[in-house]
Amino acid sequence: MKILTAQQIKQADEFTIKNEPISSIDLMERAATRCVEWLKNKYNTDKSFAIFCGVGNNGGDGLVIARLLAEKKYDVKVFVVEFSKNYSPDFIINLEKLKKTGIELVTLSEKEVHFKIALNSIVIDAIFGSGLNKPIDGFVAEIIHQMNTHEIVSIDIPSGLFCEDNQNNNLKNIVNANYTLTFEQPKLAMMFPQNNIFCGECIVLPIGLHPDFIKKVETPYFFTSKQDVKGLVLPRQKFSHKGIYGHALLMVGSYGKMGAAILSSKACLRSGVGLLTVHVPTVGLPILQTAVPEAMCSVDEETNYFTAIKNTETYQAIGIGPGIGLEKQTQSALKLLIQNTVLPMVIDADALNSLAENKTWLSFLPNNSILTPHPKEFERLVGKWSNDEDRLKLQLDFSTKNNVIVVLKGAYTSISTPLGKVHFNSSGNPGMATAGAGDVLTGIIASLLAQGYLPEDAAILGVYLHGVAGDLAKEQVGEVSMIASDIIDQLPNAYGWLRV
Repeated sequence: MKILTAQQIKQADEFTIKNEPISSIDLMERAATRCVEWLKNKYNTDKSFAIFCGVGNNGGDGLVIARLLAEKKYDVKVFVVEFSKNYSPDFIINLEKLKKTGIELVTLSEKEVHFKIALNSIVIDAIFGSGLNKPIDGFVAEIIHQMNTHEIVSIDIPSGLFCEDNQNNNLKNIVNANYTLTFEQPKLAMMFPQNNIFCGECIVLPIGLHPDFIKKVETPYFFTSKQDVKGLVLPRQKFSHKGIYGHALLMVGSYGKMGAAILSSKACLRSGVGLLTVHVPTVGLPILQTAVPEAMCSVDEETNYFTAIKNTETYQAIGIGPGIGLEKQTQSALKLLIQNTVLPMVIDADALNSLAENKTWLSFLPNNSILTPHPKEFERLVGKWSNDEDRLKLQLDFSTKNNVIVVLKGAYTSISTPLGKVHFNSSGNPGMATAGAGDVLTGIIASLLAQGYLPEDAAILGVYLHGVAGDLAKEQVGEVSMIASDIIDQLPNAYGWLRV
């Protein structure tokens, strides 16, 4: 799913109106109908709605929502936020329709900003849509501050938030929505942690924008959906054997951290690799062979940590980092490995921290290596950032400069490529913020690389599967009680879910 800019969204609307064809007023009705369907499923008729409408087309959406909710026997009150006397044509048409319904209508302006919202009312924010390009101030800001004491559903985007480039925005004067009902595709601003306080839970509602425009429009930003990844999964052939599905090498674990080795190894096997060898220090051999009998072991000469791997020619992919520690010999072995291998690699955890301590080694990384940092690990690699938009730029610059794929973990995990694209992930939940979840992801991606997936596809599919498994684990054990092993246990079901 493509993520469009505010200008591209406007162009998509115009193209749809011209080429479906459909009138702009009917497209507004369609969008509002989708919103009302969601609101009806979310709230019973014992809830009332206070709907704040600007005088542009976002406000027009709000007026239609008010009329349709009233038809469904909800108690509705409408506040027109008159920030301009220049009403949009579609707003005028829907305002006249609303006046015929008997719905209570209050106009708020610079001269009159006082209003009351019933205690049981849900606030609908339809003041400004995706076209806003300057910070909110004045009496509209006062209204927003009063609205923010209630439960809010924003239409398209929280009023005051720009679709992109909020670095110079006044973040104090933005609606703090509990839910955002956005149209057709999410906005880039919704992908950033700093904007979660404004967007709340984002729900994408399809409104039938013309597929020809969506297909042709260029964007570097994508939001990965089930439909996007279903086609990535490689089918298995009837006459096949384990050698066909790759041999992965994991270099994981050290004294006191063999749990990371177990988690990444189990995840790798559950993700479909044909053969797995795990290189461990001597102390890890009995642990691995007991906990993961399906894996073969390569044993390091050192007792407690990794110091060398002599031969990688028999493998199709390498995963390195979880639990390996930061011993000097371990770091030197990492340097030799990345200097001498051309195999696809996924690099995580302490391997990333070693690179952060030795940044000149970045030039040795094989092209299209996959780095999977969490935000703090990424900060060690690139330095601090002032906001999430700055962080995204640093991530893109890092990928293009070093010709690597960066999987920056978190809500809406962002996957940047050497060609300047970013794929934001849609699966997963806060329960996955648990020890070992990243080790599981390393195993999944290493498995996919060994099976012959292209690095970009392995990163996108691996992150999505990881998130789906986490979502299925949430259904079984909840968010609070989830542990990394629960994610591994759900990987078979995650593959099954993708096939449906």
